[in-house]
Amino acid sequence: MTRVEMRSMNRTLAALLMTCVLSPALSQATPRAGGAPVTFSVMDRTRTVANSWYGDPPYTTTYPYVEQLLRVSVAQRIKRFDWMLEASQNDVFDVPTTSVSTVTAQGQLGLGGTYYAADGGNTLPAAVSFRQGFLRYHGEKPGQMARVGRFEVFDGAETATKNAGIAWLQTNRISQRLIGNFGFSNGQRSFDGIDGHYGKGSWDIMAMAGRVTQGVFNMNANAELNVDLQYLAYTKHDFREHLVWRVFSIGYHDGRTGLTKTDNRALGVRQTDHENIRIGTYGADALATIPAGAGSLDLLFWGVVQNGSWGLLNQHSGAVTVEGGYRLMKVASMPWLRGGFFRSTGDHNATDNQHNTFFQILPTPRIYARFPFYNLMNNRDGFVEIVDNPTKRLEIRSDLHFLQLTSNTDLWYGGGGAYDNLAFGYTGRPANLHNSLSTMFDISTDYQLTSSLAVNTYYAHSSGKSVEGAIYSSGKTANFGYLELVYKWGVPQRKGGAK
Repeated sequence: MTRVEMRSMNRTLAALLMTCVLSPALSQATPRAGGAPVTFSVMDRTRTVANSWYGDPPYTTTYPYVEQLLRVSVAQRIKRFDWMLEASQNDVFDVPTTSVSTVTAQGQLGLGGTYYAADGGNTLPAAVSFRQGFLRYHGEKPGQMARVGRFEVFDGAETATKNAGIAWLQTNRISQRLIGNFGFSNGQRSFDGIDGHYGKGSWDIMAMAGRVTQGVFNMNANAELNVDLQYLAYTKHDFREHLVWRVFSIGYHDGRTGLTKTDNRALGVRQTDHENIRIGTYGADALATIPAGAGSLDLLFWGVVQNGSWGLLNQHSGAVTVEGGYRLMKVASMPWLRGGFFRSTGDHNATDNQHNTFFQILPTPRIYARFPFYNLMNNRDGFVEIVDNPTKRLEIRSDLHFLQLTSNTDLWYGGGGAYDNLAFGYTGRPANLHNSLSTMFDISTDYQLTSSLAVNTYYAHSSGKSVEGAIYSSGKTANFGYLELVYKWGVPQRKGGAK
């Protein structure tokens, strides 16, 4: 390790130590008895990251950095109306300066390189952002509301369920595949627009229209982008919460015509394509849990088709996933073994008038690529995972993924969609006529230490295959890990505090 890397590591560890010392003390804080006229909430997330990208000398591929996100909100309910204002402070410390390769195919060498590139070469990017600000009206009956302003949207999470297994699958295997706040990133994402729900009992209709904000890897998340979205979903709960299904459609428009699109066409061809992107996505999903013997069987389906225009090209694409598992309900830790297969379309001809690569829109990609060196575009993913809860406060999860590219004439894609006016939002590396991407193993722990403080850890190892070998000749393995502290505190609005 060089002296520069050693100094960077020391600063990173010092920041982590300070957080470890302060967070337990903060977690002892208690809300004022009786509440307040408004609800006041604080969330502080500090994450120390260690990254070791595929070998690429002389660039820095092994490095630490620290992310710190502070979100502060105030909200109030007044009869049938409620409102919220929320701001965030986004900081990244010790971003590496030599982790973006000048070789286009190698690109940004991990998320540290991505933060450096997205924030103008700043090694300590920081900004205050207006995260949410909305007014919401509640109808006479539950399930009826309308909201206008700036807010966050999570597709697949329109309704809540009392079935714990379904709830876990909604959060970890359905929600935010296509629309999310990219919550793992430090800049995150919001939408300016209007949304509403209309439902009764077991069903819900949600509609939303809005424009996406800047953010994600750009710490300044205030400005709007010329990217708009329309979303409509119908969700139904059946068989006493043992089945939840949804049908939905999404309209997407990207008017940032000055940016070069990321696809498998030659660079010169892409640079002359200044037409808008307009894509329609139509899909359905279903989650079911079935009591079986000493446990519970779960089944999951999710699928979409897409059409429209990718600039000058016609868009025709799709994706599907099928998953299943079995959980031992009578064992104290309730171990859960699951597996499944995902496949999305890729493009097989870079010179025709068709674009057949599945487009992931504006997701939180890290939910489905926990080591975020890939996403769901031009992807085939067979996986097995085990989830265990040794205590009510601790969840341990481990995944094993076998990753391939659907088309070896398309790209190896990464990223999670539009986040500023200088970058397209998705990156792509050439497949070089190879399909085999990686075997990836990971393990995570999520521990709720107190009611206010959570401690989360993660480690992943990628054994790169022929795709990485053709790009990174010096090393085909990569590692990624972090230690994360999440502190939450709040004062609730007292009853009768607002008339």
